[in-house]
This record gives sequence, structure tokens and C-alpha cells, in this order.
Amino acid sequence: MTTKIYVLHFPKETSDKPLISALVRQYDIDFNILKATILQGSEGLMVLEVSGHKRNVKEALASLKSHGVKIESISTIIRRDEEQCFHCGACTGVCPVSAIYLKRPEMTVHFDAEKCTGCGLCVAVCPVNAMMVEANEDIGSVF
Repeated sequence: MTTKIYVLHFPKETSDKPLISALVRQYDIDFNILKATILQGSEGLMVLEVSGHKRNVKEALASLKSHGVKIESISTIIRRDEEQCFHCGACTGVCPVSAIYLKRPEMTVHFDAEKCTGCGLCVAVCPVNAMMVEANEDIGSVF
């Protein structure tokens, strides 16, 4: 399973088509609309978090592209400086996908980079700046 965030730019010709809901049926993916501005007869913009098997996500995005939708990955990589982190747990409460969690009874903070969607919420709350955002150099490899 993979989860990534994309910005979709819809041409005005597609604003009245149910392209996103078709992806669920055809490619067995899940999505979460983070932001959308789409008006019939106008160009549209959507920020979409997509989850599913990597191959299905790739095929779903290719389908959108075939309808003229421009796709930008806003994927980032979150890194943790293990030496800097003092396991306060502040980041565990804001992670929407539980990629950062408190291990008990040790009371240590663990970071699962595979689960991380790169939202950056943990970076904002880390009191010692142990969490960092880096650009994903693999952004162009969607197609």
C-alpha cells in the first residue's frame, strides 16, 4: 500500500465528469479530498490524498492524465534526526496516519517512514527540530 498527496488541475472540459469516483471503482483505490475548487464549465483544482496498491495508483493517475488532468506530486519525505530527538512524544498526537507512535512500556517514539504521507505536521510541533522535511527526488517518476 502507498499513500501520496497530489494536486490535480482539471481542464474545464472535465469539470462535469465524475473522474475521481470512477477511480475507486476501476482501480480499487481510496482517496481523501483535502481541498477542492471545481465549478462546472471552469478549470478546477483539487488536492487529493490517494491510497492503494502502487500499481493501481499509478494506473489511476495515468487514467486522469488521459482525460487532460495535470498532476503534481507534493510528496515530501519526513526525516527524523535520531540524535536530536529526545522522545517527548509531541509529534505522536498530530500524525494523521499514525506513522509516529509511542512504544510502550519503553516510552520511546518510533517513526515508520513507510506509513508517512509527508504532511509535515510533526515538523511544526517538534520542540527540538528533530523532524525535517526534504523534497522527494522521486516526484517525477509517477509517469
